[in-house]
Amino acid sequence: SLALGQQYSSLGSQPILCGSIPGLVPKQLRFCRNYIEIMPSVAEGVKLGIQECQHQFRGRRWNCTTIDDSLAIFGPVLDKATRESAFVHAIASAGVAFAVTRSCAEGTSTICGCDSHHKGPPGDGWKWGGCSEDADFGVLVSREFADARENRPDARSAMNRHNNEAGRTTILDHMHLKCKCHGLSGSCEVKTCWWAQPDFRAIGDFLKDKYDSASEMVVEKHRESRGWVETLRAKYALFKPPTERDLVYYENSPNFCEPNPETGSFGTRDRTCNVTSHGIDGCDLLCCGRGHNTRTEKRKEKCHCIFHWCCYVSCQECTRVYDVHTCK
Repeated sequence: SLALGQQYSSLGSQPILCGSIPGLVPKQLRFCRNYIEIMPSVAEGVKLGIQECQHQFRGRRWNCTTIDDSLAIFGPVLDKATRESAFVHAIASAGVAFAVTRSCAEGTSTICGCDSHHKGPPGDGWKWGGCSEDADFGVLVSREFADARENRPDARSAMNRHNNEAGRTTILDHMHLKCKCHGLSGSCEVKTCWWAQPDFRAIGDFLKDKYDSASEMVVEKHRESRGWVETLRAKYALFKPPTERDLVYYENSPNFCEPNPETGSFGTRDRTCNVTSHGIDGCDLLCCGRGHNTRTEKRKEKCHCIFHWCCYVSCQECTRVYDVHTCK
């Protein structure tokens, strides 16, 4: 359900033929042709989202595994309306907004640039300078491209649109003032500031917390002039209803303990686990109670490094032995 994946990450280094990108719906195809300059940034954003997903879930039973040479780069995992689907849509949409915003600020496109809204009176001890990042433009691009697929009147489209927007809102919420000092010997006689995005890791950390606290929904059908329309309602009335910043889902996740082609689960056999952890990355939980194997592994590493004036570092090479624990 993601049209651009790892296999398209080379878009920035070669001419783009929009018609040759598989999986694009007509509206996305028109977008690609009209705004071909920023398509490498769109592809980079999806790649960034996938990498962040794999970082955030590296110690989980589902570790955001992708499938090479497949349009459905996560396999059947995203076919269900689960927490995992919610996170992937949010982080990918955020990634597109982030990458496009950063690219515009770096001047790689002629159709966008710096944010002109953050000008005017200076603050206390600083003045506006540099290139403020135009996150509103990046969010607009992400909304136009990612949500183009979610135009059906069903529950899954409603869920995807909500989670896409939650990812983009996270970018806007985390914008902050970034400053640089000017003056002799860093005296900070003059300080210029600009509006900037955070590191994308902060976005991933925030959305991972939203994944853990995602709101379970139920599907309701309504008869409208255009026909039957599905909407989502919070399943538990006693809980606070989800806001636009929360992730939502309405189907339970598989346990991902055993391989299952139908659900896209690869299981956890042979996964490296942390023998000292009592969390989900620990050998007890990650291995689903099957136990684990332990082997020793020799690794060559740099050691006894010495700094020489001026200016280089010399190191020796040491062989160290590690215990590696893997799930049975």
